Amino acid sequence: MKSPALLSLALFSAALFPSAASAAPAFKLLLHAQEPRIEGGGVIKTELVKSWPMNAKGVQFSRQAGKFSTLLTAGLDIAQRQIDARTPKSATFRNVGGHWIARQQNGWTLDRIATKANILKAALAGQDSAEAVFRITAPQRSVQLLAERGVMSHVSTGSSSYRGSPSFRETNILVGAQKLDGFFIAPGHTFDFAAEVGDISASTGFVKGYVISGGTLEKEDGGGLCQVSTTIFRAMYEAGMPIVERHEHSHRVEYYDPVGFEATVYAPQKNLRMKNDTAAYLFVQASWDRHAQTLHFDLFGAAPTRTVSIGKPALTDFKPPAQPSYTPDDRVRAGGRRLLDVPMQGMTSTIVRTIRAADGKTTTDTLKSVYNPWGAVYGVRPGDPRLR
Repeated sequence: MKSPALLSLALFSAALFPSAASAAPAFKLLLHAQEPRIEGGGVIKTELVKSWPMNAKGVQFSRQAGKFSTLLTAGLDIAQRQIDARTPKSATFRNVGGHWIARQQNGWTLDRIATKANILKAALAGQDSAEAVFRITAPQRSVQLLAERGVMSHVSTGSSSYRGSPSFRETNILVGAQKLDGFFIAPGHTFDFAAEVGDISASTGFVKGYVISGGTLEKEDGGGLCQVSTTIFRAMYEAGMPIVERHEHSHRVEYYDPVGFEATVYAPQKNLRMKNDTAAYLFVQASWDRHAQTLHFDLFGAAPTRTVSIGKPALTDFKPPAQPSYTPDDRVRAGGRRLLDVPMQGMTSTIVRTIRAADGKTTTDTLKSVYNPWGAVYGVRPGDPRLR
């Protein structure tokens, strides 16, 4: 216990220096907002709170003069820059600890005049905080839009590896994947790969790469795009969607193993088309890992009411590889050759898909792929006599 003399000294000091006894709370500008997210099959509100300290002397002078002090301008400028920098970002699903959560980001724009009025009003009332006034700009693809379309749950994933691909091939894969990222498939609608990807040319971001043509390889815009069609096919097949049109390559290509679990496209002769036979929209989301060289498509929609199982490929009818072929390659010295593709056996692949509906009814379908023998492909100097 303090002595009477020390207690008197403490009271005297507090009277002369009030801040020594208890510092006044710092005045803050606050922003309270809500943003929705989809989690666990429902929409949940996320509370957001931001704060910015305001100049103490500015608050004191505002109280004394009854008007907004210029000393508060710097703090308000900082708050406005940070608030106005927040731009709308479309709702996107992310896998967080094994749970898929869709979040969006609203854009914010500070109403400076109204916020200044709030600061002055709060300061004059002796309060220690004021609310920022701001306008909200929702993204074009919002959580609300996903919810209205019944897109609430993860449905399926399709994955593939393009490890070892040359740079032209990776470029075309990523350009093609981006064109399908964030795409909706309406209930009852048939997804048309060629129509959705559109023009495949340099004008739309594609570069020249090798495609299978005339029993060998030739360079065309978009070489490698079948990695995209194969990957999204796998996601749709895993979801149980019926196949309307699907083709295998003329020969086995290791990029698309497991053998037969693929879909080649070459407009307008060959396309990939599959029907959304569910009662809700399907939302397509693409992702990739350039270091691992993997591509993924995830489908989201209503919570699945059916289970889908896909068997391993059954391989039969093997045939020996064909003779080598040659294609022009100006990187090769005269008389030399450069291996562009390895030989492959001919074979037939059969994959069985089993779909079990909510009522217990089971159906099966078979994915059959017949591959011709394929010979090694070598690049040789243009004009080489080995070219046919």
